[in-house]
Amino acid sequence: MSKKNNQTRFAPKLHVKKGDKVKVISGAWKDSEGEILQVFPKKQRAVVEGVNIVKKHKKPTQDKPGGIIEMEAPIHVSNLMLIDPKSGQPTRTGRKLVDGKLVRYSKKSGEIIK
Repeated sequence: MSKKNNQTRFAPKLHVKKGDKVKVISGAWKDSEGEILQVFPKKQRAVVEGVNIVKKHKKPTQDKPGGIIEMEAPIHVSNLMLIDPKSGQPTRTGRKLVDGKLVRYSKKSGEIIK
């Protein structure tokens, strides 16, 4: 088995989920905020609303016209920081057992993240 296949077989747990409000902490889109639209755990990437906008050239089809459209491209999750629901500030996340279930919580406020 090659090393590349071994790395992409298992999807690690990420600190962000679909629907989370996040802030970009590094890169060209630094300090911009948005909601996560899609997550790719195996690639450790996420699509954030209004962040990493790229132009894509689409060919026309029978039902849709072609042209240049703007869309969000995936960004690495290490460049994203979850926004604390209580204070509205970026926070690190942790996991703890509550009623026999692992839940995410904000390290800044200690609040459980739904």
